[in-house]
Amino acid sequence: MARVDMTETENGGARDERSGSRFRSVLGRRLGDRGIWRRGILLAVCAVLLTLLMVLHSDIPNRIGNLGSLTETFLPWLGLLVPVLLVLAVLRRSATALIALLLPAVVWLNLFGGLVTDKSAGGGDLTVATHNVNADNPDPEGTARQIASSGADVVALEELKGEMVPVYERGLADTYAYHSVQGTVGLWSKYPMRDTREVDIRMGWTRAMRSTVATPQGAVAVYVAHLPSVRVKLNAGFTANQRDRSANALGEAIADDPNRRVILLGDLNGTMNDRSLNAVTSQLRSTQGASGDGFGFSWPASFPMARIDQIMVKGVEPVSSWTLAETESDHLPIAARISL
Repeated sequence: MARVDMTETENGGARDERSGSRFRSVLGRRLGDRGIWRRGILLAVCAVLLTLLMVLHSDIPNRIGNLGSLTETFLPWLGLLVPVLLVLAVLRRSATALIALLLPAVVWLNLFGGLVTDKSAGGGDLTVATHNVNADNPDPEGTARQIASSGADVVALEELKGEMVPVYERGLADTYAYHSVQGTVGLWSKYPMRDTREVDIRMGWTRAMRSTVATPQGAVAVYVAHLPSVRVKLNAGFTANQRDRSANALGEAIADDPNRRVILLGDLNGTMNDRSLNAVTSQLRSTQGASGDGFGFSWPASFPMARIDQIMVKGVEPVSSWTLAETESDHLPIAARISL
């Protein structure tokens, strides 16, 4: 028996040695193949250009069709080009391309890796939600019911069509004792509201408002805003001038607010990466970036590609952020839990 075991061991060792020899032989041929470094130069160049695009996105000019803001709106999606280039590099058997791909991969992880992980935590004092309900929503009653069942203490609605306002008021009345509608935006709250007024964002009609909500933990200034839509025109490209002017006006109003605790709810028609929203984003922090799980894309609802609906705060601490179930709107509602 001992002799048989010894033979089997020797045979196994011989097989391992032959396998190791074949591996070293293949590896040697690959490393000795000068083509492995010469092939895929174009792929390597594409990887470097992709890296530069992500690193220098803020330097892309907006003078031509607002290309800079367009790039920043969909910046996270550039990461999809990395696996595409990876597959091509493997097919080309190019070591040069594979090494170059480390650059965009590391940069993307540096920019967006923190959004991939779940940063939500327990606790918090106030749950807030915001939803662009869509002026042409075919089921406002159902949308109101869904929002009322969300568990939010404070809710902001945007794109309220005049004749639909009573529908939302009836649908939310049993849950929220206090509310105000200013133009096409509205705020509903379980807690008393005061100092409620419209906010001029230089549009000619009201699409922003502000109110002080008296929570059990103290007063909080709550803003609701619906910034103008961004348009893509064949003769002008990605146009956002009106949106940008309104963002600056909103930023000025928030900067002048006497309350040190501020919450902004609304459809900003731009992401946190969009430089044109700096007047707002430089003052406030995103609840999704601080306490969300994933990217939290909110638009379009059928296949979310960007988070243009925002919950942003100053002087309070976000503890969790999430998207709510789809309604009949083209936007997803979003919510956040905040510690006061």
